[in-house]
Formats: sequence, structure tokens, C-alpha cells
Amino acid sequence: MTEPLDLAKLQRRLAEFAAARNWQPYHTPKNLVAALSVEASELVEIFQWLTPEESARVMTDPDTAHRVTDEVADVLAYLLQLCEVLGIDPLAALDAKIDRNERRFPI
Repeated sequence: MTEPLDLAKLQRRLAEFAAARNWQPYHTPKNLVAALSVEASELVEIFQWLTPEESARVMTDPDTAHRVTDEVADVLAYLLQLCEVLGIDPLAALDAKIDRNERRFPI
């Protein structure tokens, strides 16, 4: 039986993966943001010319679903690495942002 996944464990795995390959010198905030942007653009590319209806069904095609899933993973990986380098708790940041948005956009 595998342990449940959590953000901190995944961040540690990413850090260990990079450290084992001596990639830390390249994982500067600037480089990580650039990589994040590239991966987000690759995700956009999958949806670029789809109609709204086609985009809603994107996960029904196994090949496209695999591409979407991989790009989502890449985006999340670079975002988590950026948070690690900058000392940002991504869950706390999201929680605080939702609080601000609830105040900004009341029901």
C-alpha cells in the first residue's frame, strides 16, 4: 500500500531529484518562472483551436488526456519548485488569496 501524496512530500521529491542531478544552480527564480511559462504554454497549445465543447471533452481521448495530464504535472512541478526556492507556502498563499478575493468580490 502506498502512502497518500501531499504537497510537502512532492516538493521534497522534486528537490531531491534536482539535487541528485546537480541542477540547483539552474533553478533560479528567473529560470523556474520561464520554465513554468513554457509548460503553461504547452498546456494552452493543446486547447488552442478547440471549441468550448471540444475542450470540455478533452479528457475523453486517451492520447489527449495523457498530454493534458503530463503538462499539468509539468506546470505544477515548476510552480512547486519556484515556491521552494522563494520560500512560499503554496497552500497558505492560495488560502490567503481566496480570503482576499472573497472580500473583493462579495456575493
